Amino acid sequence: MGSSSWSTDAYHARAAYNAAAGASSFGYTDDVASTMPRSKWKTHETLDPKGVTVRESRDSDAHPESLAVSVLFDVTGSMGRVPRILQKKLPDLFGLLLRKGYVEHPQILFGGIGDATCDRAPLQVGQFESGNELEDDLGNILLEGGGGGQVTESYELAMYFMARHTAMDCLDKRGRKGYLFVIGDEKAYGAVKAREVREVIGDDIGENIAFPAVLAELRRRFEVFFIMPTGSAHFRNDDVRGFWDTHLGQNVIYLDDLEAVSETIAVTIGMGEEAIDLEQGLDDIAEAGSGASDVVGKALRPLTGARGSIVVSESPEGLGGTATGGVDRL
Repeated sequence: MGSSSWSTDAYHARAAYNAAAGASSFGYTDDVASTMPRSKWKTHETLDPKGVTVRESRDSDAHPESLAVSVLFDVTGSMGRVPRILQKKLPDLFGLLLRKGYVEHPQILFGGIGDATCDRAPLQVGQFESGNELEDDLGNILLEGGGGGQVTESYELAMYFMARHTAMDCLDKRGRKGYLFVIGDEKAYGAVKAREVREVIGDDIGENIAFPAVLAELRRRFEVFFIMPTGSAHFRNDDVRGFWDTHLGQNVIYLDDLEAVSETIAVTIGMGEEAIDLEQGLDDIAEAGSGASDVVGKALRPLTGARGSIVVSESPEGLGGTATGGVDRL
């Protein structure tokens, strides 16, 4: 995956075709919702994690130094707006990453997170892509709008998948972590449940895995950020904020405008790759005609004291023993 290239012209041509045909950018959700009862809804086959060995971000002739970027978002309740906004803002994301030289060869994976205790599609994971195929993955995400109503969603299950079912040349060949952005407004459950892993992913792990342990393994492979946007149901919930602040520290991004999510992701990556500092990133946003500079600046100011490139740390493999979770710095 990831051998093609992004084209803004192709993006706009597709958008114009959909508009003329009266079609949605999220055709799978529209089709499922209009043809079957909720009890029969299921994950699109291209995004189903069951039985997946790995999602791969690999170098190619077209992209000799790939960089893996993952964006997983809560699709329950009010968070269902996130994929629609990401789809609308894809040109802004690629425009900053590519035209401004933050990353030469990004490969982006999109996925959706629900609640494995009650949802029909608790985890949806696309492929790492360099081109407009990303729109297919977004369009196939089921915007279930479920959730269990208990201020927790299955973020830990998604983290388990990304820790154990991804393969990235940026890490394996160059020792550089990928980036993982989780967009949500609730807490993770306290442990990855062995039963849910068997049912949703197909692994037999034998016993539950505590959340701090799976997060520690994930952070040996990815620089992990949690984006919490305003307007979500629990944006001002101190319990939720405390949970993520405890586990991720400065890598929790409080975003005052969900419309600025693509610019926020792009500038975060640009800073992490040491291609820009925050002020340069804000200038680039303004130059691109976006009005998101103030919002992005406020959200990312806590990262400006961080130093150092994103590299893999020396840590034991697996989840047991001495693995620890600290706060990684850019």
